[in-house]
Amino acid sequence: MIKDPWFTVHSIDEHTFAISEYGHWEKVHSFLLLGHRRAVLIDTGLGIGNIRSVTDQLTSLTIDVFTTHVHTDHIGGHGLFTDIYVHQEDRDWLVHGIQGLTIEQIRKDIGRDLSKPLPEGFNPVTYTPFQGIPAGLLKDGEVFDLGGRSLKVYHTPGHSPGHLCFLEEPSGYLFTGDLLYDQTPVYAFYPSTNPADLINSLERIAGIPGVTKVFGSHNTLGLKPEILEEVKLAVHFLREKALIRFGTGIHHFKGFSIQF
Repeated sequence: MIKDPWFTVHSIDEHTFAISEYGHWEKVHSFLLLGHRRAVLIDTGLGIGNIRSVTDQLTSLTIDVFTTHVHTDHIGGHGLFTDIYVHQEDRDWLVHGIQGLTIEQIRKDIGRDLSKPLPEGFNPVTYTPFQGIPAGLLKDGEVFDLGGRSLKVYHTPGHSPGHLCFLEEPSGYLFTGDLLYDQTPVYAFYPSTNPADLINSLERIAGIPGVTKVFGSHNTLGLKPEILEEVKLAVHFLREKALIRFGTGIHHFKGFSIQF
């Protein structure tokens, strides 16, 4: 059993783990997938705790970090790893810094509404998001063999230009980052977002066959695949009503919501 003052580790199966940050208002999940030859960590969380100390307890394999997108709450622990991968469209933010939010706002968001004590040594006042050059780029349609299991890359822009989802085969686990999760809205109103792209990406993942579980990066850990049927209905509704272009505000659907 993994014990950590900040992270909560859930075993999804024998070789798949969710590393969650329930002490922060965003309730962020990162995911560690172990193969026979290599391991992949999907995102590295907020950077409040030391996620490397958790992954080191779970595996001795070399870990490749696959980034769903370059927002603060997904790249916080990137500096603890060597092999970081991202889509080309989000590379610039990883290298040069996230645009659109001031460092003052980022620091305010990282330290507010906490339900757990901050780890010793972490100070929101001096928090600085990771910046660095990735080891490589992830492309739509690529399939990575981890040894006994594989991970397929889906380019799903909308929440960010280089947003990615990942399908693990043969289990049918779909990791959707910030494209799809429940309880709080999926955001499509930031300068970096594109509502039309987001709807197209939702439609795309809703058509992926064989999905058995949907793992978003926030809130409920593991959604039933039936939510993808609701996504199809939502996409049709939004297009029919032209809300993608003109519908400001929050639109609620069964199991999830979108804020334009």
